[in-house]
Amino acid sequence: MTCKRCNHTALKFGCYGKRHIQRYRCSTCKATFSEYEPKLGTHYTDPEIAAKALAMMLEGMSVRAISRLTGLHKGTILALMLTASQRAEAKLNSLVRNVRVGYVQADEIWCFVGKKQRQMRVGDSPDLGDQWAFIALDAESKLIVSCVIGKRTAETTHRFLSDVKSRITDARFQLTTDGFHFYRRGVEDVFAGQADFAQLIKLYGDIGQHDAEARYSPPRIMEVISKIRDGRPDPEHISTSYVERANLSLRMHLRRYTRLTNAFSKKLDNLKAAVTLYVAFYNFCRTHQTLRVTPAMEAGLTDHVWSVAELLQTV
Repeated sequence: MTCKRCNHTALKFGCYGKRHIQRYRCSTCKATFSEYEPKLGTHYTDPEIAAKALAMMLEGMSVRAISRLTGLHKGTILALMLTASQRAEAKLNSLVRNVRVGYVQADEIWCFVGKKQRQMRVGDSPDLGDQWAFIALDAESKLIVSCVIGKRTAETTHRFLSDVKSRITDARFQLTTDGFHFYRRGVEDVFAGQADFAQLIKLYGDIGQHDAEARYSPPRIMEVISKIRDGRPDPEHISTSYVERANLSLRMHLRRYTRLTNAFSKKLDNLKAAVTLYVAFYNFCRTHQTLRVTPAMEAGLTDHVWSVAELLQTV
């Protein structure tokens, strides 16, 4: 072997790992290295096994279930998820730009990290407790234009709307959100009259929610109110149905979003990594049943359905 640092002769210097990977040591600079180089960041996991494990995660399996089926350690699976999310985020930042949209729907989906908000105590990390995924979806191509994780505050709302603006063209479009009050000032500050803005407010009742049989049933929608906040939005397109359906897909595809389970996120970084990876998977890898193509193909960002392995490749 030739040393990779000084190009002098290197001799065998033992083995390491369960695979008994051969190591070498340079006789001149004393540097040690191996013949086998990792193909996925710093991970020595086989790329096919890594792609299979991440595909299982994106189909709703828990980390421990993936560990039992693949033989990978759960720490290895989480480390692969973090590396894959970095590459997925790079793909999203480079490709989901200058997207032409007509009707954008925005909504938030709830989850928690570590513990629920009512269990928070003085001195707990701000990363714990309730966390919300702010999602913006193009109603025509079903593309998730932007997704931001954070508390349900004015700061997160402004950061979310700013990210949406950075990914779409300057053409005028229609924006529909739920009744969250921070949207009113945020849309005015970020878009400054560029968007025809409306809010869809749903009023829920508590009929039948107090008995044991209906404990986990959703409340009934008593009334739906649409309010025009800015511009002249088309009343026929004042809706959040598509983004709410996308929220359901998110809950079905990520185990950490399943309610009443112990598979919730223990760290905020892991939650952000999982959601980023899912958004890239949804846009580029998952064929939409109505469109028959992926949302990225419908939006003109790519010309084929990506595999999970292709998603993991470097930009």
